[in-house]
Amino acid sequence: MAGYVIELGDAEFKREVLEAAEPVLVDFTATRCPPCRVLAPVLESLASEYQGRMKMAKLNVDDHPMTPGQYGVRAMPTLLFFKGGKVVKQIVGALARPKLEEAVRQVLTS
Repeated sequence: MAGYVIELGDAEFKREVLEAAEPVLVDFTATRCPPCRVLAPVLESLASEYQGRMKMAKLNVDDHPMTPGQYGVRAMPTLLFFKGGKVVKQIVGALARPKLEEAVRQVLTS
């Protein structure tokens, strides 16, 4: 699904996430992960709604294992929120849209 969520690889991670001016939510995902597939449209919807305030990206852990290894990602989906190049919040597992949106608002206001 092409849209507002950016697809990342290990090569783009530093530029797109660590050096980003705005906060970034990264979904560490895998095609073999059913909860990840459930979460994808929720993230796409939030990415559209929060465009310009928070960047949302996904990284396939099977295709790009280096970055998840650096952040200790062991379960999918794992959502890491970055602000100023640092992890400021982590969520493991799929959440309902209201809970995920609450987390996005917390990161934006912190």
